[in-house]
Order: sequence, then C-alpha cells, then structure tokens
Amino acid sequence: MHAVILAGGKGVRLRPYTTALPKPLVPIGDQHAILEIVLRQLSASGFTHCTLAIGHLGEIIRAYVGDGSQWGMNVSYATEDSPLGTMGPLLALRDQLPETFLVMNGDILTDLDYADVLHRHRESGAPLTIATYARKVHIDFGVLTTDASRVVAFTEKPSMDYRVSMGVYGLSRATLDSYTPGLPLGFDELVLDLLADQRPPYAYEFDGYWLDIGRPDDYDRANAEFTSRKSLLLKGA
Repeated sequence: MHAVILAGGKGVRLRPYTTALPKPLVPIGDQHAILEIVLRQLSASGFTHCTLAIGHLGEIIRAYVGDGSQWGMNVSYATEDSPLGTMGPLLALRDQLPETFLVMNGDILTDLDYADVLHRHRESGAPLTIATYARKVHIDFGVLTTDASRVVAFTEKPSMDYRVSMGVYGLSRATLDSYTPGLPLGFDELVLDLLADQRPPYAYEFDGYWLDIGRPDDYDRANAEFTSRKSLLLKGA
C-alpha cells in the first residue's frame, strides 16, 4: 500500500511555530513530530511505501525522515518548486503511483484507520474517497432570513452541523488523467469537476479523534490532549 503525504505548505496560520520548522515537524506531546506520528501510524496499518511531497523547508523534512527505514517504510520525495495546490503535486508523480493510493495532509492528528480508507475506496469504485468528520458550528448571533426588505424568519444563536473533509483521501490514478502536470490543481477544483461529470466522490464517515493542526489553538489542544490519547493514536506502532 502506498501513501502520498502533502508536506509542502508554509504553515502561515501556525506562525510563529513554523518560522524555523516546517509544519509537519512541529513537536506534539513528548517531542514526537506530527509527521513522525503519521508515518508510524501508516507503517502499523500496513503501508510500506510513502512519497513525501515537500516544498517550503523541505530539506529539513528530508533530513529528519531520511529513507523512512526507522519506521519500516520506504520513503521517496517529490519537490514542489512553486505552489501547486492540494492535488497538483500528484500530477508529476502519476506514472510512479499504483492504481489506487492514499493521499493525506502531513499535519493531522487522528486515530483514523488509514488502511480501511484505502480498502473502502477500492471497494467503492469511486474516483475519489474523502474521509469526513462531523463538525458543529455555533453562531453567536441571531440569524435573520430576509426576503427583499422583510424579515421572514429568525433563529436565535443556532448551531449548524456539517461533515467536513479531514484531509485524507483515497484516490485512483486514472482520476488524474485529464489534468496537466506542472499546473496547479486544488482539492476543491477536483471535487467540483467530478460532481460536474456526475462521478461523485465516496464519503468515508469517521467519528473518532481528529485534529487539523492548522492554527495555534489547534496545536495547543493537540499538545494538551496527546499524553492521554497517545496509546490510542500510536496503537500498534
């Protein structure tokens, strides 16, 4: 099983933590880097090969991870010279990838079963599988529904439930065939193109533990919770 980890972003929202370190290498808990946790989880799930798509401060990631042998992985690298969006780095790798593979962000903390995501993707026959998570958004205002100049409905401080993308995907190589290597390709563009072609992605619903380490608040929460959840996050690793 093969995974592609997207680790080329600048981590702007996580500054000042990412001033000197790439976001996937910021430490969590007892000094494990996020990327190390992910690699250990992938290895424990049966993944043997991984491609790291690197860009900003990528040489530090390469020096830290090496060939991946310390985690029982065979790690290779793809360097992104200019920003290509979430899915753009995959286009140059297309001929080197298996028929189906996992794609994920390198800065998430979760106990998701990565192998099951890829297995379910293969079973579904869908062009893309998106791991999804339930999020509740609280609105701290009274919400008005208007029709021209009239208020026709009112809800006091409602909560809205959504399923959001976790940044983990099962992908079929053929899904990328119509796109040009070297040009940017965002996750949003890919999903909208698939919907327009009436080839909807498969939704893999997950209700375990998930944090996207994208903001200082999320990073602080991850550090506060890691010790109590370490056995869950690193089970089998």
